[in-house]
Amino acid sequence: MAGVAATVVLVAFDSTIVTTILPRVAEALGGMELYSWVGTGYLLATAASILIFGRLGDMFGRKPLMLISLAIVAAGSVACGLAQSMPQLIMFRTLQGIGGGMMIATAFAAPADLFPDARERVRWMALVSAAFAMASGIGPLMGGAITQEFGWRAAFFVAPVAALASFFLIWRYFPRFHPTVDGTRKIDWVGGLLLIVAVAAPLGALQIGFARGGAGSPMLAIALAIAAVAAVALLLPYERRVSAPIFPLRVLRGWEPRLLNLAAFAIGAVMFILIFYSPLILQRELGYSPSAAGLLMTPLVAAISLGSIINGQLFPRQSEPQRLMVFGGLLLATGCVMVLFIHAGTPAWWILLSFTVNGTALGFLLPNMTLFMQMLSERRDIGIASALVQTTRAIGSAVGTAATGIAITYTSVLEGVRLGLIAAAMLSVFAAVVAHRVKMKNVVSAKKHA
Repeated sequence: MAGVAATVVLVAFDSTIVTTILPRVAEALGGMELYSWVGTGYLLATAASILIFGRLGDMFGRKPLMLISLAIVAAGSVACGLAQSMPQLIMFRTLQGIGGGMMIATAFAAPADLFPDARERVRWMALVSAAFAMASGIGPLMGGAITQEFGWRAAFFVAPVAALASFFLIWRYFPRFHPTVDGTRKIDWVGGLLLIVAVAAPLGALQIGFARGGAGSPMLAIALAIAAVAAVALLLPYERRVSAPIFPLRVLRGWEPRLLNLAAFAIGAVMFILIFYSPLILQRELGYSPSAAGLLMTPLVAAISLGSIINGQLFPRQSEPQRLMVFGGLLLATGCVMVLFIHAGTPAWWILLSFTVNGTALGFLLPNMTLFMQMLSERRDIGIASALVQTTRAIGSAVGTAATGIAITYTSVLEGVRLGLIAAAMLSVFAAVVAHRVKMKNVVSAKKHA
């Protein structure tokens, strides 16, 4: 589990350490017009690959994929550090996105291999969530500090160093489990291609359709949206016919998995509305500097660890563990309302408390969404089920940020952010209502199911 946690830390570093250095990178490479595509390429590659590698982990085992993903991310990071142009940087970051998707798909499913008992697994998943949250908070600060001291290229060499420790721990200690899928291991290439289009095309449509300035292309966005609809329409009947589908539809059999993914979509939107747009309130409304705003928002990430640990302690005692998600959703709605009431003159303690409430609430939601999907799925589908809820959350994140961006475009920065926070509070309540309708088995029967 130390190796799994180290891998998750690397995922967080890989996705966040670049955020604070990108302006300087784009300026140095002379490609500010391509600035947004560095993040877009990474996001699309990650989202499109999570489900694919989640299923391949079920088919061939997760240890080989974790080792391969570490190598891909390390090599891609070195290549980014040596990039001589923005197109090269975009290409190498996209490569890293594929490795990041492979990491997410395997690392979050790995605890199910090691701990079949859900009561024991939830405590270790708290470690994974805490590691990811803390690394996500440290990543931007580390990237900025390294860039200021040694230059932006040095920041890309943090991931390869971290990958060495993760690679050794996984290679030496993580057991090689026999795959649990039945029948042939033949890869469903057609289904995989349709699945990639179904996931990546709508995200690309959001990025391209609502890009700022002249970077947007409504016609291309419409074409991508049509391609996504067509891919879904072809994927569903095809996956019913194929003997070894890349996306077995049985993972969505019954209302509980569907409701969980609806909740994941909503929570992903809320989480990224808070992360991306709360700094605008702190800087525009209260006049904080970017660095001070970042420090005030630190509890939003750091408190996820606190919530995860408390959740891990309470979970084994619950006969209906979905109540923890209901509590998390209502607490998240409360936190969003607290942020909504931040205005000129609001004391720092209220700001810190608001983000602490939100972070703690996310600690009750993020681990449980993955754990519940695993508990509701068959043993042979653990990887794809875990990957599905991660992908749904990523899509919700993209939709939430895009919708708030549209609100800002048609109103003003502050009015748009406040509308986004109102929507976030409503989505949090929706997630709580949905979670209440997920009738989980008690943890004793869940142990037998796992």
